[in-house]
Amino acid sequence: MQHRIVVLGAGYAGAITAGRLAKRLHREGVTITLVNPEPDFVERVRLHQLAVGQDLRPRPFNEMFANTGVEPKLARVTGVDVDRKAVTVIAADGPETEELQYDTLVYALGSGWDDGGVPGAAEHAYEVSSRSGALRLRDRLAALDAGKPVAVVGGGLTGLEAATEIAEARPDLDVALVVSGTLGDWLSNKGRAHLRKVVDRLGITLHERARVTAVGPDAVTTADGRTVPAEVTVWTTGFAVHPLAQATTLELTDRGQIVVDTTMRSVSHEDVYAVGDAAMAIGPGGKPLRMSCASGVPMAWQAADALAARLTGAKIPRVAIRYYQQCISLGRKEGLIQFVTADDRAIERALTGRGAALYKEMICKGAAWGVANPTAGMPSRRRRVVQPQARIDAPAGTAA
Repeated sequence: MQHRIVVLGAGYAGAITAGRLAKRLHREGVTITLVNPEPDFVERVRLHQLAVGQDLRPRPFNEMFANTGVEPKLARVTGVDVDRKAVTVIAADGPETEELQYDTLVYALGSGWDDGGVPGAAEHAYEVSSRSGALRLRDRLAALDAGKPVAVVGGGLTGLEAATEIAEARPDLDVALVVSGTLGDWLSNKGRAHLRKVVDRLGITLHERARVTAVGPDAVTTADGRTVPAEVTVWTTGFAVHPLAQATTLELTDRGQIVVDTTMRSVSHEDVYAVGDAAMAIGPGGKPLRMSCASGVPMAWQAADALAARLTGAKIPRVAIRYYQQCISLGRKEGLIQFVTADDRAIERALTGRGAALYKEMICKGAAWGVANPTAGMPSRRRRVVQPQARIDAPAGTAA
């Protein structure tokens, strides 16, 4: 009998996990099914580019995983029963419901935008955390006449990239950036200074210490009574995980993330792994890993290698996940690479300007290449047969 692995979600973390498992394990002993509602890979880190009219290279899963042993399945997940080891899906091209049985589940359904419960945000704001959201924003921005106001709410990486991309692509618009603290307040002195310089040069109106309390059809309102005009409001204040896990018996955090150990295995269900934004894993300094591609990719490596080792009786590799930099594009011509400590705190060293833009582009291309070439660079000698009697028998949270 073959060991059935089902991977839910084909973002960076899910797709890389599936591909890496395919390289680690012989096809004779395992089946790997990758479930995703869309037929091609979405470069989430580039969705702000899509929103301003740039076209992204298509990356169909059928081509990416051809002859790898990974079977892409075009479907939407509607239910997970971790006690019965079954997943319910609906085919993307029809109403048919199907149940997939698994021996090991990799949960990588990721996250979407979070309106934070702010009145009017869900009704009036646009988001760039999904391809459909970015395309919707793209159409709206294209229809805006010159001089119309656009407000980007949120001063994190997504907000900075969205505001600068829009301002560069549409200098005829009146772009405002609304942040609850001060601009780049987590960055180094050098990073903050460069960020402010770029924002000023692009003509972005900055509203600092402005917590948005309401979103209307033509303006946002802040806690201190300010009204910021906005024909279009782009909401980038954070992410919310996919809600499906909340209907399971998995151990979750208050935010709905699956609690995992250092190998990305659920602490409550040893046959479930979780990677990417869907998982809560502890990183350096005892701090949870942040929701990001920078976390999701090494989490995928860790999960795939640990699962393959457990199934084949090999020693489980344990490599600490750490951070090196935060990469921020500021339009197509500018960037900021903020170097950080292992636990993601800014140090004074930073790369700015055109060199940083090229660096960020290299990182984005490398991440996409890693998904499109999931088994490249991995020595074939490390592939091992999964024996039919293989079991995952070490208690969750302990060394195996």
